[in-house]
Amino acid sequence: MQVIADLKALWPLREFRKLLAVRLVSQCGDGMFQVGLATLFFFSPENATTAGGVAAAFAVLLLPFTIVGPWAGVLLDRWSRRQVLLVGNLVRMGLAVVLAALMVTVGVGPAVYVLALVTLSVNRFLLSALSASLPQVVEGKLLLTANSVTPTLGTAANGIGSAVALVLGWVVPAGRARDAAALLAAALTMAAAAGLAARIDRHRLGPEHRSDAEQLRAQLGTLVRGFVEGGRYLVARGTPARALAVMAYHRFLYGVVFLASILISRNLLSDPADAQEGLATFATVLAATAVGFALAIVLTPTLSPSTGIHAWITGCLVLAAVSQCVLVVTYELVPVLVAAALLGLAAQGTKIAVDTIVQRDTDDAYRGRAFALYDVLYNAAFVGAAALAAAALPDTGWSSGLFVVLALGYVAGAVAYGLAARRRPVPAEVA
Repeated sequence: MQVIADLKALWPLREFRKLLAVRLVSQCGDGMFQVGLATLFFFSPENATTAGGVAAAFAVLLLPFTIVGPWAGVLLDRWSRRQVLLVGNLVRMGLAVVLAALMVTVGVGPAVYVLALVTLSVNRFLLSALSASLPQVVEGKLLLTANSVTPTLGTAANGIGSAVALVLGWVVPAGRARDAAALLAAALTMAAAAGLAARIDRHRLGPEHRSDAEQLRAQLGTLVRGFVEGGRYLVARGTPARALAVMAYHRFLYGVVFLASILISRNLLSDPADAQEGLATFATVLAATAVGFALAIVLTPTLSPSTGIHAWITGCLVLAAVSQCVLVVTYELVPVLVAAALLGLAAQGTKIAVDTIVQRDTDDAYRGRAFALYDVLYNAAFVGAAALAAAALPDTGWSSGLFVVLALGYVAGAVAYGLAARRRPVPAEVA
């Protein structure tokens, strides 16, 4: 298979291996940290048993990510991205330790929520830096394979971290000590990620044209103008803007399904009074989604060169529509797992292709802002999905009519993107 040959070609790239190691360890820490938040916000006995409760929790978690995005773009186009990976992981480590201390001493309160949101915002900054750095260590046709490998392996690492946190939950007695143990484990993992980032040369990951302190202060003073310039460039270039648009649209529809799956797992497939059973059921749904992600890592670089990357995105949207047709009929566990796997394949396949288009067709001077805008749209779409879910979903999470609408929405997106993709990118010098 071509993907095996490409993977063999990627592995000798020493700097790629270093960057991949940072991603894997960093996202493993993310998984540990996020399991604690999921338990707190969605699967504690007193929280999030209604569509409105789940939607509100997601809005609280994701809104700060959209605020971080513009700042991340300007800084990632001017700061050493290696330093961002190093310092960002150290900051997250410190925040996780403080959170663990707060959990043990005073319990959950406003300070815990604020620090958790700050930590998640730093995490989004790091993911932007990782994406913007990849073209500096991988070139040419291998970039598509690298975009398949790194996010999917990152997702797997996140899953491993989540599993470790769940095991800690079984080993450590219930209560504040359990939450603190997961946070301390996350802090240690984030420290390891910082150590791995330190192995990379300070200037190896770009940007190619760095600013001194005075220039950086001037750029931060004109943040909005710089961000708008980046957006105008992407629109003028054509293909990156269309890729970001289809990503945001897919994310919006996916977000509604994701929120519905939490409610279905807790209120229909489990005893609503048993939060732990609901969490276990939802973990099974996530595992099925991860199977879809794993298929995407193999199928995207194998099939998309033959279909064309834009046709691949269109096909993924059609596959997502099929997954919603399954949910129109039933909410039984096996069909839900099948739908989750199909949607995982569609979502990850689309993401790999979009990442490649944005990286390939965006000049390095704008690449950091491109991925910052990517994150803003990515999370804003999920916040929008939360608002729709709060209004349209019943507390059980299952509505046949809504899943019909979602299926039709995916079909409409496939048609619209398929027509738009016929246009070629505007030459960079013109954009």
